[in-house]
Amino acid sequence: MRAGTVLREARFRAGLTQRELARLADMPQPAISRIERDRVSPRLDTLDELLRACRLALDLIDRPGRDVDRSLIRERLRLSVAERARPAATEWNRAQTFRPGADRR
Repeated sequence: MRAGTVLREARFRAGLTQRELARLADMPQPAISRIERDRVSPRLDTLDELLRACRLALDLIDRPGRDVDRSLIRERLRLSVAERARPAATEWNRAQTFRPGADRR
């Protein structure tokens, strides 16, 4: 979701006009308008300050999988089950040497 959409929805929920939000955040009203129309992208601390003026808080969450190389996944899925199983079995066998009590010759 874009910062402008987040801010606009927060302002509406708080029942504030752009002018009122600008006064609360000590920021010019045209700056609020530019952010809400996605003409500018605010810094994270600016967006947080504006949301706090709307009595909300910015909550950052970790989104696992966002930095995953999906091309590797697609490449592996093109393989047959047997073609995927062979390297998996090899890695499994190699990993067994690290099990407690494994024979480490």
